[in-house]
Amino acid sequence: MPKDDDIDKATGGATVQSLEFRLGAFGAAIPLLFFVIWAITISVLQLSSEVGLVLGAIMGLTLGLFFSKSKWEDYAQGLFDGLAQPVGVIAIVAWFYAGMFAQVLQVGGLVEGLVWVGSITGLSGGLFVAMTFLLSATFSTAVGTGYGTVVAFSTLMYPSGIAVGADPLFMFAAILAGAVFGDNLAPVSDTTIVSAVTQDADVPGVVRSRFKYSIAAAIPTFLLFAIFGGGGGVQGDQAAIGSMAESISPDGLIMLVPFSLVLFLALRGHHLLTSLTWGIVFAIALIAILNIKPLTQILNFNPESDMIVEGALVSGITSYFNMAVLILLIVAASHLLKLGGTMEVITGAMIKWIKNSVRKAEIAMWSIVALLNSAITINTAAEIAAAPFVRELGTRYKIHRYRRANMLDAITSALGYIFPWGAPVLLGWSTIQSMQEQYEWLPVVNPTAVFPFVFQGWFLVIIMLIAALTGWGLRYEGKNGDG
Repeated sequence: MPKDDDIDKATGGATVQSLEFRLGAFGAAIPLLFFVIWAITISVLQLSSEVGLVLGAIMGLTLGLFFSKSKWEDYAQGLFDGLAQPVGVIAIVAWFYAGMFAQVLQVGGLVEGLVWVGSITGLSGGLFVAMTFLLSATFSTAVGTGYGTVVAFSTLMYPSGIAVGADPLFMFAAILAGAVFGDNLAPVSDTTIVSAVTQDADVPGVVRSRFKYSIAAAIPTFLLFAIFGGGGGVQGDQAAIGSMAESISPDGLIMLVPFSLVLFLALRGHHLLTSLTWGIVFAIALIAILNIKPLTQILNFNPESDMIVEGALVSGITSYFNMAVLILLIVAASHLLKLGGTMEVITGAMIKWIKNSVRKAEIAMWSIVALLNSAITINTAAEIAAAPFVRELGTRYKIHRYRRANMLDAITSALGYIFPWGAPVLLGWSTIQSMQEQYEWLPVVNPTAVFPFVFQGWFLVIIMLIAALTGWGLRYEGKNGDG
């Protein structure tokens, strides 16, 4: 076992309190700036991936080394101190549990169950689009993964909707809008977890406080989809409708029970990991008792596989490996901003403009989050990059931690599913494209055409701007309130 002094030698010694950089505060920002520019570039080139973002973060941190006027050993120690920040570790562990829960629910057939609900209603055209939004929102809230919702519903609900006369553009937009709703509101969503832990807030309290914003956006979204979502070109195509019916079943609706349990426990104040653990155990028990799927789909040892261990539990963890590395690297880059005085310089400049105006402070937070999310296509990565600025400004003006988390998450969840270069938009587009081999009649919507109609996203962005301008929902630290 290595001794403590051996570890100190390997990491450089005691915690670093400050660093000096060439170009001053700007030099300390080089690692994060390089990452942002890298993220924008690969996004524009449509080469965005989590692994690519990890590489960009590592390259940025390495580049920062050459701008350090302090000893390289001190820079390295400051980097390690950043990697050890609790916010990154907490988010990663929460992601792993949330990922396992989401995968178990999918094995239990929750997607197919929700699609079955839509199919038996007999809805068509715009009403089917509105129903799709509700089901997509329900599913994404249950499993906490907007990306998974986009893939699942693009695979099943999109062709079903086209078959019953839904407009392709609005159908795709409804799926994205539902993913926005759940990504913003779900207690097990990665953006919910990051927005809470980076602002020192508890997840249940954050979820309760943001419900009013989510619903205020969802009501007009539902109505607009119902009114304008019809007009598709293959209405009443019985062959198309029949091909959909083969893959859906009501059996998976039983998975709403463990989802409800997790939601109930989380909102009652139980720790998120405790709530998720009970949800995972209960969901697996239901799958086993009701013989919904073989338990080998939950956990399986396969010596012939490269992974050896397979199944939903493994997939739930491994799906977050790249993002886990990325959050640690970005938290480290943000820590270098603090050590190099960049955070102090930026917040100082903002304070000169803000002065004593809490309204301007919230407008500044809204602008920072919107800017970074417009540039970085992985919404969680953008949220992590923006979080230190939101925390610094919010703390200085004593804005309630729930309010800060909501300002951070609503905009992040919204813009990630709006812009044509956004990863989930491109993911849904490629998923629909791949299904044309199975359904030749299936139209493909261009990402540049859908972004104005992701109503839930746009309404959330506008609502949070109005909240910043008017003070709606504003609370301060030290006072009871929902933020």
